[in-house]
Amino acid sequence: MESAEIQAIAEQAQRKSEVLRKIQQEIHRVIVGQERLVQRLLIALLTDGHVLLEGVPGLAKTLAVRTLAQTISASFSRIQFTPDLLPSDLVGTVVYNQQANQFYIRRGPIFANIVLADEINRAPAKVQSALLEAMQERQVTIGDETLPLPAPFLVLATQNPIEQEGTYPLPEAQVDRFMLKVIVNYPSAREEREIVRLMTAPEEPTARTVADLEDIVEAKRIVKNIYVDERIVSYVVDLVTATRSPYLTGPQGGPLVEYGASPRASIWLVAAARARAFLEGRGFVTPEDIKDLAPDILRHRIIVTFEAEAEGISSEDVIQKVLTSVRVP
Repeated sequence: MESAEIQAIAEQAQRKSEVLRKIQQEIHRVIVGQERLVQRLLIALLTDGHVLLEGVPGLAKTLAVRTLAQTISASFSRIQFTPDLLPSDLVGTVVYNQQANQFYIRRGPIFANIVLADEINRAPAKVQSALLEAMQERQVTIGDETLPLPAPFLVLATQNPIEQEGTYPLPEAQVDRFMLKVIVNYPSAREEREIVRLMTAPEEPTARTVADLEDIVEAKRIVKNIYVDERIVSYVVDLVTATRSPYLTGPQGGPLVEYGASPRASIWLVAAARARAFLEGRGFVTPEDIKDLAPDILRHRIIVTFEAEAEGISSEDVIQKVLTSVRVP
């Protein structure tokens, strides 16, 4: 791609990313801190990816998702996953109308632009499968009819890392459907003071609508045109294939990785890097974009060996080892 074309894309990105900055600012009127979480939600929105949020209760995960929907005038539904939830509670069912003597489809809460699957690991496998199938196919089948889901369609799922009683952990193959797995951390003391002040005020803050779905569609079109150099693509592939390397060994010399990341990780890493460049008003992807996003793209796609786990080595350690060992272009 010629430098003039890259410059033209950069100018488009700078103009249109202003809308995303307004969304970001509006979210931060309600959410204090959590800049990384908010940025990841916007990246998912721009790339049609889904996000798995992991963090202890009370860190504004649900509030952040609801606020995002408010800022872009998108339909929103929250589904509380419980052990007795059924697939029909999620996607809908066929209902018989006795007066009209006919069947009709009653759509479930999954028919929304932004779906919050709260505590996804509390529902049994059948319900998880119904959700994850919808995420992949962007359609559901109810009775004899296949119905498309609205566009954009974004699933943001949460799970609690500390309470495992009564949970059904997501199988690794299903977790791979999520573009990003974001770890939500505690706020700083300064941020927590601001949270207390904001949430105990006479009126709780609410987000205004500052964009519409057409703005998001136009932004997504520009994101797909963000320039990615072949050296960046090679860097991404080198990082992902390094997670499958048999030469990744621990202190005792044993292998660290049972299963590495799939090519899906490479695809999502490039897509997410384009969105990050767009949010920063650039027309091209840099290695810094890749390094910043790699942990969130890879952490749920790497399965360490039992020996590595026994030595206290996690997928996070493997990612850092890979990032330091693979040459940056």
